[in-house]
Amino acid sequence: MTSAPLAMKMCGLSVSDSNFGIQWHIVAMYGPSFFTGALIARFGAPRIVAVGLSLEAVGATIGLSGITAVHFWATLMVLGVGWNFGFVGASALVLETHLPQERNKVQAFNDFLVFGMMAVGSFASGQLLANYGWSAVNMVVFPPVLLGLAVLSFASFAKRRASLQAVDEFPDHGI
Repeated sequence: MTSAPLAMKMCGLSVSDSNFGIQWHIVAMYGPSFFTGALIARFGAPRIVAVGLSLEAVGATIGLSGITAVHFWATLMVLGVGWNFGFVGASALVLETHLPQERNKVQAFNDFLVFGMMAVGSFASGQLLANYGWSAVNMVVFPPVLLGLAVLSFASFAKRRASLQAVDEFPDHGI
């Protein structure tokens, strides 16, 4: 997000094009929050995080496919929704894995890490754009997305396996 307006300027687009893209990116980041919780309740936090990560990859793919204003706008909007699903879903996962008395401290530490990394990413994206271009900014999205999806898959597999073992050990438990 932070390097997109600079990239748009480098591609000859206007400031109003940049403003429009950033405005809708912000709406896409926070607007879905009105229903993200309901989606998490219905489908589970891991699935919503996976959808969010996938949307971030889709946004980067759109960013790689062209440099028109529409490409930048679509990239920013899809990235915003992906961020919302990933952030809200991951926050729910953090809370699910801790005792109630630990949750406030763990959530605060998690937010510190997330927003600290966002600050580092903001500075790094400008440098990446200046040195390697808009394509490189989009390409660096894929490794963390793939890592996140792999971790989610592993956790899901481990949870299913533990659940099956519990059923095998206590067959009457589910009745």
